[in-house]
This record gives sequence, structure tokens and C-alpha cells, in this order.
Amino acid sequence: MKIILAIESSCDETSVAVVKDGRYILSNVVSSQIKAHKRHGGVVPELASRLHAESIHYVLEKALTEASVSLSDLDAIAVTMGPGLEGSLIVGLSVAKSLSVQLNIPLIPVNHIHGHIYAHIAAKTPVDYPCLALIVSGGHSEFIRIDSAKQFHKCGKTRDDAAGEVLDKVARYLNLGYPGGPVIEKEASNGDSSAFRFTMPMKHVPFEFSFSGLKTAAIDLIDSLDDSNLPVQDICASFQKAIIDCLIYKSLEACDTLGIKHLLIAGGVTANQSLQQSFELACQDKNIGLTRVDSKLCTDNAAMIGLAGYHLQQYYDVKDAAIFAQSGLSV
Repeated sequence: MKIILAIESSCDETSVAVVKDGRYILSNVVSSQIKAHKRHGGVVPELASRLHAESIHYVLEKALTEASVSLSDLDAIAVTMGPGLEGSLIVGLSVAKSLSVQLNIPLIPVNHIHGHIYAHIAAKTPVDYPCLALIVSGGHSEFIRIDSAKQFHKCGKTRDDAAGEVLDKVARYLNLGYPGGPVIEKEASNGDSSAFRFTMPMKHVPFEFSFSGLKTAAIDLIDSLDDSNLPVQDICASFQKAIIDCLIYKSLEACDTLGIKHLLIAGGVTANQSLQQSFELACQDKNIGLTRVDSKLCTDNAAMIGLAGYHLQQYYDVKDAAIFAQSGLSV
């Protein structure tokens, strides 16, 4: 039996988890900063790092208590090294390094994107290699080709805003609050997705996204309508559909171009139920296998870092001196 304590602090979620044998999540505590950042309409880096420092020790103690383990039971520490906000990453890394030295156990640095990919293990949904992973969140919209459990290759990404980022910005423009994805999904559930039409950006450019134009089109649409009778639900439904349609079209085209028959979707945006259902139908129609992450593990959390750390530690060759916050860390 191997027990790993995992720490995730790449953005605005302070999370600590305990994972056993690379599959069983004994605890997964997440302290959200949404209320603190809500008034600003998005994540404020300096505020995020300060809140991580304030809450991480409490979250650590709670994770150990919920898992019914003590520090002496731990076999290794896994921690997010990047990508993410540098100040936020430093908080998690500092605690992880201190514990590693204090307990004299290995420190496993984990790429945040690898964490999103390996989150599917907890749901026991197997991935067939080669596989194409679509990672979609507030900070990422990218394709990762996975040739084996240890071989990752970035095939493409967004040229500008990430999908989750434009959802946040359009929600803010509609005065719906933050984060934008969940509130737009809620409004969209009672709206007409065919009420407004958005042109798919970069439709014929393989492997790359561009969501900034969609954001601008949505804002222009809102400005052109009567403020006193704004069809918010229809706007949300149409805008959400435009993003989902783009993600699906690009993913299926990428699979076809690469000759890949299995798709993995992960990241916070993929917690959207309409997106999940639409992907399932589209993949069935094209005879492409689909693996998706449990909704509770789609957003940033330490359990996914623990799962990735356990399964990838044998492939890492990172010396202690090289384990530091890397905000722009690539796959």
C-alpha cells in the first residue's frame, strides 16, 4: 500500500488530498476563493496567493483527518509545479518541500495538465492509446496527444482566450457573477440555443482555437439589444452552444486528422452537463471512444495531482533543486 499526500494551489483553489495506491481517494479537500474574487470579476493573483497561505494548513489538517491518516503514514508528497500563477504555486510548493524534508519522503512534482488527464483514473474509465485529450478550463484550451501512459505531446491550443475565460467575461458583461461557466449553464437551461447565431472561429484551422472573437461577438450582440428586455437566457444558451459546437467540431477533426479513435475530455469547463451530453452523442455518431472525468474532479483539486503523481513518478527525473514554481510549464 502506498499513500500520497497531494497539494494543488495553481490558481484560486487551495486543495489537499490523500490518495491510496494511485486509485483510491481517501480525502479531497478544496477551499474555494470564489467569494473573495467575485467582486473583482476574476482571479486577482496577489489576493489568490495570500489566501492560499492563510488556508493551506487548515486544509492540510482537514485532509489528513478525513482520510484517517497521520503524517507518519505518508509515503510521498505530490505537488503542482506548474503551469499556474507563480505566487499561488510557491505557497503549495513551500509546504510540500517542508513536509518532504521533515518526513524524509520523496517529493513528486506534477504538471497541472497531467493532473487533469489522470483524473479519469478515479472514475475507472479506461483510456485506449493513442488518445487525444481535450483540456478545457479557465486558463487552458488545448489538445494533448497521449501515446502511452508517459508520452504527452501538445498538438495545439487557443491563440488567445481560453474557453472558460470567455465564459467568465461574458457572464460578467451580463452581470451574472463569477465564475461564468456555471451561471451561464444555469441560465442556458431555460433558454433557446437557436435564438442567436455565432460564427465558428478558425473552423478550418486544425488543432487551434480562438475564443476572443466569440466573446466580442457576444458583447456586440448584447450591446445591440434593448437593455430593458434583454433575453439573457437565450443569449446564454446560444453562446454556450457556440462554444460547445466549436470544441466538438475541432476535437472530431483533430481525431480524424491524427487517426485517433479515443478522446478524453477534462478540465473545469467539461463539468458542464450540456457539453458532456453533446460530446457523448457526437462521439457515438463518429464511432470514437470517449472518456470523461467525473464532474467533481473536473475543476482544480489535489486528488488529480495525487493520481498523476503516483502513476508518473517513475518517469520523472527531477532533482530537488529543479523543483520550483514554473508558471509557464508546458506539457
